[in-house]
Amino acid sequence: MARRKSVAAQLLQVYQERQKAKAAEAKRVEAELARQARAAEREAAARAKEEARKEREAAQAWARARRENQAQQGAEARRAEQIVRDLEKRNAARAKELEQKRRVEAREKAAAERRAKQEAVEGLRREAAERTVEVEEQLSTLASVLRSRPGGLHRMRLEAERAFDAGDLEGFAVAVEKALASVSYPEGLGGARRVAFAPEARELVVEVELPGRMVVPSVTQYRFKASAPPAVVPQPRKEAETKALYRDLVARLALRAIDEAFAVTPPALVDQVAFNGKVRAKDRATGKAIKTCLVSVRVGREGFGELVLEEPELDPVASLHHLDAIVSQHPYDLEPVQPVVTFDLSRYKIAPERDVVAGLDSRPDLLAMHPTEFEHLIRRLFEKIGLKSWVTQASRDDGIDAVAVNEEPLIGGLCIIQAKRTKNVVSAETVRAVAGLVVDKGASKGIVVTTAWFGKASWDFAPRNRVELIDGRHLKALLLQHLGIDALIGLPKLPPNWQARELS
Repeated sequence: MARRKSVAAQLLQVYQERQKAKAAEAKRVEAELARQARAAEREAAARAKEEARKEREAAQAWARARRENQAQQGAEARRAEQIVRDLEKRNAARAKELEQKRRVEAREKAAAERRAKQEAVEGLRREAAERTVEVEEQLSTLASVLRSRPGGLHRMRLEAERAFDAGDLEGFAVAVEKALASVSYPEGLGGARRVAFAPEARELVVEVELPGRMVVPSVTQYRFKASAPPAVVPQPRKEAETKALYRDLVARLALRAIDEAFAVTPPALVDQVAFNGKVRAKDRATGKAIKTCLVSVRVGREGFGELVLEEPELDPVASLHHLDAIVSQHPYDLEPVQPVVTFDLSRYKIAPERDVVAGLDSRPDLLAMHPTEFEHLIRRLFEKIGLKSWVTQASRDDGIDAVAVNEEPLIGGLCIIQAKRTKNVVSAETVRAVAGLVVDKGASKGIVVTTAWFGKASWDFAPRNRVELIDGRHLKALLLQHLGIDALIGLPKLPPNWQARELS
């Protein structure tokens, strides 16, 4: 039994040993597997660690590369930025330099413009002053043309005397004309001289070409105007002043020409001078060239010698009126007058169809006179009668309307004058109109003078209304009494209650 237990035990033991061996083998295998697993895990971990290391190294390398790249890019960016900053600095410096240069140039340009503007302004001021001085000098020349006459003109008589002694009357006129032409005048004032000689009357007829109205400056001065742009602006002269200056100049030139005519002619051969002052112009109605007579006078040597031409206060217009000259009331407007004598200038002798003393003192027909000539005749008449101041108003019909002042004490005062150069009876309405003007103007009296006659209504009305009537025959008598003019009145029919001898 024990043996059998031993086998069983042995078997069991073997079995157990086998089981133990299997368990040990299994354990060994398991341990091996565990070891292998651990090794694999260690290997995997090592590999993972290596991969992680490699990844870290790669990441680190990438990071380094990135950092290097970024550093390089940063450096390049900084270099670029530095380049840009340097460029900007250079550009800024260049711009600043250019700006400074531009400012300097602008300042210099502005200064140059200011200097140029100032110089231009000063130039314009000088121009204004110089042109004003020219105007003043021109006016001074016009005012002094009578006083600045040359002396020694009597020495020019010899050639004329020789021609007269030789019986060459035409040569006498030519010599006188040549002497007058040789007299020096300011520029623009010395016109052509034409001369004729009437030995029977011992009269020298002189025609002088007067300067046009443009010789009188139309401006008083030139002034600088600080406008945009600045300019030299003329200051216009008042029209009335311009006309007065021209009227004064015409009178001065007339007196000087007459004085020179007497100076260059022997007193034994020439007792008087008949002077006509004419100006070339354009007829506004036709556009044709005309010569308008502005002043005409006949004066004796003795009477002219009474004038003191050197006197600064001499009024040349008044002097002509003193000489009974026919002077245009409006010479600036080229209002003509009828010459006291006319002659054939082309042949230097009196025209054969006219008397050598033809003129206002050779029995003129009042109705055949030019209206302006008639106006001057009436003015001369009333001035001789004693009316001192004469102002012509707007003319109507063929007569004149005027106001005049009688300076007689007590009976003097303002007079309203109307002259009617007509062939028909003056209407009562005309006389009443003058009476109305007497009241309206506060005049002392009115005068209506005519070449014709008045009706009974006018004669009855006038004395009651401070109006004096002068008909043609009364006018004719006044002309003969005060002016020595034996005038004719060529009425087509004899007025009522007139005698034929009163018209002839």
